[in-house]
Amino acid sequence: MMKKVVFIILIFFLVLTNNQIQAQDITSNKSVAGSWLGRVSVGAISLRVVFNLSIVSDDSLAATLDSPDQGARNIKIGPVRFDGKNITISAPLLLAEYTGTLKNDTLIEGTFMQGGKKMPLDLKKLKAAFTLNRPQEPQPPFPYLSEDVVFLNAKANISLAGTLTIPEGEGPFPAVILITGSGGQNRNEEIFGHKPFLVISDYLARKGIAVLRYDDRGVGRSQGSQLNATSADFATDAEAAFLFLKTRKEVNQALIGFAGHSEGGFIAPIIASSVPGIAFIVSLAGTGVPGEQVLHRQNRDISLQSGADEKETEEGISTNKKLFAILKKEKDNQSASEKINETYKKILEKQKKKPEEIEAALKQLSSSMNPATFNWLRYFLVTDPAVYWKKVKCPVLALNGEKDLQVATGVNLPAIEKALKSGGNKRIEIIEYPALNHLFQHCTTGLASEYGVIEETIAPEVLETIAAWILDLQASPQAF
Repeated sequence: MMKKVVFIILIFFLVLTNNQIQAQDITSNKSVAGSWLGRVSVGAISLRVVFNLSIVSDDSLAATLDSPDQGARNIKIGPVRFDGKNITISAPLLLAEYTGTLKNDTLIEGTFMQGGKKMPLDLKKLKAAFTLNRPQEPQPPFPYLSEDVVFLNAKANISLAGTLTIPEGEGPFPAVILITGSGGQNRNEEIFGHKPFLVISDYLARKGIAVLRYDDRGVGRSQGSQLNATSADFATDAEAAFLFLKTRKEVNQALIGFAGHSEGGFIAPIIASSVPGIAFIVSLAGTGVPGEQVLHRQNRDISLQSGADEKETEEGISTNKKLFAILKKEKDNQSASEKINETYKKILEKQKKKPEEIEAALKQLSSSMNPATFNWLRYFLVTDPAVYWKKVKCPVLALNGEKDLQVATGVNLPAIEKALKSGGNKRIEIIEYPALNHLFQHCTTGLASEYGVIEETIAPEVLETIAAWILDLQASPQAF
């Protein structure tokens, strides 16, 4: 997914150590043991939270945290303090704490605090452990082969791990390499409790198309690190995947292409513009304009859809422009960080924010815009995808959802089409789907707060379009 740069606190991704202390009332401890579900809102995102409380050997309470909409489970937290009425659950490595009051056997009313920001969070006791309903997630038996593979990115000197699905029957088969969106993603592009790349791989394999999906560098079983890496670096990972498929006899060597989602749709033309032999590109909510334009539009669309007024939205965009200008000019990341924080503090002081509000805002900023991401962000801000799209000569299928608030369809699809045509590429198909969001789910608002709640992982019509387009390319390559 594209990063929302300033106003989102990242929650729940750290692995915490388990701490437990003896509670005062053993009977009360037993009464609160179980799973408790609530919802916390962070900016435009609303996430379900599950606290799992259990009795351990010394009759004290232990806790784990689930963030089901992010696919995070069994994160150990604690200590837990409970006096029969009031409960406190600490998460020191998250700089967070939950405090609440037991109202009855099934309700705790309370507050979640993180980084100086307080958010109401009431919990309801569940009758059983929480489970997500994901009806499209494939279940065995599978009518295709799945092989865990490892391949080398010689340019970065790292090994990348993935899964190759091979259809049943006689090959060789057309093949597609899936490229994830921004941020470290596993081979299933698992996010908000969904596994879109797993669903895509299953669907295409059943249609006779081989699929390679892989863990991003530094994620899962892949080597390397996301730190200081840019989209250009990630492009070498995808290129290594392409070279690996060129060694597989099950794959039609003349029909190997890429399907990139979000940032992956930006990475695909980087590779295809310079590496010969790439047969096609499927852009899934890929970008067609420079990253800074993408992020400002993203900020506007999400803010207005979330209920912010025009003035407040413009102030946020103005702030981002000032911070981005520093990052683009200052190449030393530590110096850039200091100047960005200093500038942001002055902006907040000019807005007459209270000291505690300024401190909380600076902590929020550091969680989403910090030196570890500066190389990626700087490259993304200044690079124009049109430069690469103009050089792409293979067939391109560019898809986007009308309600995509992260990569606006009305801006990016026309830019992709224009760049391709200006480079002389006539083998283009552009489709905008009504009522689909950035993940290509049928939705109401398009806000990220819906992603995890929606049971659909990816709209069936999108899967059908991708498969049919690739198979048509196989049947009549000259038509493209």
